Amino acid sequence: MSTLKMSTFKDFEGRTALVTGGASGIGLACVQLMLARGASVVLADLDPSRTAEAAVREGAVPLAFDVADRAAVASAQRQLAEQGIAVDLLVNCAGIVQSPEPPGVLAHGVFQRVMAIDFEGTYACCAEFGSAMAVRGRGSIVNIASVAGMRSMPLHAYSPAKAAVVSLGECLAGEWGRSGVRVNTVSPGYTVTAALQGQIDLGLRDPEKLKANSALGRLIAPDDIAEAVVFLLSDAARMITGVNLPVDAGWLVAGSWNTFGGVRAAVQA
Repeated sequence: MSTLKMSTFKDFEGRTALVTGGASGIGLACVQLMLARGASVVLADLDPSRTAEAAVREGAVPLAFDVADRAAVASAQRQLAEQGIAVDLLVNCAGIVQSPEPPGVLAHGVFQRVMAIDFEGTYACCAEFGSAMAVRGRGSIVNIASVAGMRSMPLHAYSPAKAAVVSLGECLAGEWGRSGVRVNTVSPGYTVTAALQGQIDLGLRDPEKLKANSALGRLIAPDDIAEAVVFLLSDAARMITGVNLPVDAGWLVAGSWNTFGGVRAAVQA
């Protein structure tokens, strides 16, 4: 049995959460954990049939829309409001990745699509659902960025988009703090989602090298990210807003050790 399903905490009872990108990966892990913690969950994703299938399986409310379409985001917010559903908790997880191509090779259309989904989509959902939270005087938002937004990488659309998400969280935390809305960011490291597993299966990524470049020597599971997200959403983090929390198995701190031969091996008893 999944550890998420075994949770006995019900601190989200009476609250409604919306998770974009909720049909798979980190988003799905967040959906599962918040349901286990007592929340009513609206599972949002792009493809209607995939969204409905995941929502029925998990016991969530399906809502299909494209976060890159501001009008569609506004329509989704109105649709829920008309049904008497007020979103108290928002997780912006919808996103896409890109190939590590030089700027002269990276297609402009790819650049625009990454920015539209990963940054502008996050902003649109915050603007629509977060503004409604501010009017009601309560709410909590967690945006999913990436350690790619905190270091130099050959991802000339994805990394800047995720850096913008980190900055956005800080800006909105200041904007809505006095209105009772907290806004935080989680920056995952190398997380074994379907996208990363696909690259590993194709031989495009070596999981042992990825592990070797982290302090803990491990890859991350979507459940690990969900635990951090749900903590920041919860009342246990009621005095935390505007932070960017890396959940990266120590990838950020390990890189500079490579010039000294890598992080130290485990201490032997």
